[in-house]
Amino acid sequence: MSDTFEKEINQEHIEKVDMIVCIPSYNEADSISYPTTQADKGLIKYFKNYSCVIINCDNNSPDNTRQAFLDTPTSTPKIYLSTAPGIKGKGNNFRNLFQKVVDLQAEAVVVVDADLKSITPEWIKHLGEPLFSDFSYVAPLYVRHKYDGTITNGIAYPLSRALYGRRVRQPIGGDFGFRGELASVYLESKVWDDAVANFGIDIWMTTLAINQQVPICQSFMGRPKIHRTKDPGSDLGPMFRQVVGTIFSMMKYFYPYWIKIKYSRPTAIYGFGLGEMEMPPKVEVNTQNLLDKFHSGFEQYSSVWEEVLTIDVYKKLFEIKNMKESEFDFPTDLWARLLFDMAITHRFDTIDKGLMMESLIPLYFGRTLAFVKKTKKMSIKQAEEAIEGDCETFEMTKPYLVQQWKEKAG
Repeated sequence: MSDTFEKEINQEHIEKVDMIVCIPSYNEADSISYPTTQADKGLIKYFKNYSCVIINCDNNSPDNTRQAFLDTPTSTPKIYLSTAPGIKGKGNNFRNLFQKVVDLQAEAVVVVDADLKSITPEWIKHLGEPLFSDFSYVAPLYVRHKYDGTITNGIAYPLSRALYGRRVRQPIGGDFGFRGELASVYLESKVWDDAVANFGIDIWMTTLAINQQVPICQSFMGRPKIHRTKDPGSDLGPMFRQVVGTIFSMMKYFYPYWIKIKYSRPTAIYGFGLGEMEMPPKVEVNTQNLLDKFHSGFEQYSSVWEEVLTIDVYKKLFEIKNMKESEFDFPTDLWARLLFDMAITHRFDTIDKGLMMESLIPLYFGRTLAFVKKTKKMSIKQAEEAIEGDCETFEMTKPYLVQQWKEKAG
């Protein structure tokens, strides 16, 4: 890697564009060329009447991501942007992007993950086209293996849907589109913390778009999402805490909005006709590992749970703990109330938030195990229907949240 830090490399001196494709990255030298090439093909094929640029928003990657990106042959001009040395985080990359969108006066922005193996030129069309026909925010719809995206399936989708009343299936999809004017909204938002500066950024953007009440759609991507998948029971790292922490912290700001919402409504779907259905790659799950991690949580975090959860929820956890593996279940209404209890504690109590989020992880493993067991013999479509059922349970349980929140708020 070269030792010189450059915040921006704009070799073609681009000053104004209609459309941007952004690829955020950190240490993606081995994978960034592929989405860059596909983005270029998509722009040439579907947006040839617009001025376009491909931007790599990077965290000053030491693995030479910058050069790998700049060396990828494209017809579309490219710009490289980087956070300052030592500043990491996907959200910090996006702050650079939002500012650049404003500077370039771009009308439409499409974002795709740097580790995508399944991206086609059509993905740029599906995420970009709705932005030129009255939609301001485009979330992706792709076929995913039933055990890929368990944070989305178990927490982000049901929670955001119950709170804000919009069914956005992939609120942390990683691949999405937004109108240029939203960049200013994002830059001016008062809701910004360390979690948002990292992996909390996707749910933050979706939640802000919903709360701005701009026209939102979901777009069929036509192919499964294929990226670096991993067993949902493997190390979650900071991503879990940042995503869930962001959902909780935004509840404080948008309380006047979500308190009034009783039910969810569908979100427009753009682009039907998937044709042949490709199957996503299989995700192997070590169920014994999930059970072990769930049980070990009791030794470590019982005292935290006792402080955070209502008596009824706390007692029910111990009933689950004593179940035989063959009978193991973690009912959805209990899971919903547990997450609502944590959200309320996050908002009103002085407990160490980091410790509380850590204590949620073994419970999430237990809930994931119950989902894996329930959907074991189900097709992807049937598992989807089960997730929809879970979301309805969250919506039915929401009065519990509203009542407790109002009591705490006095």
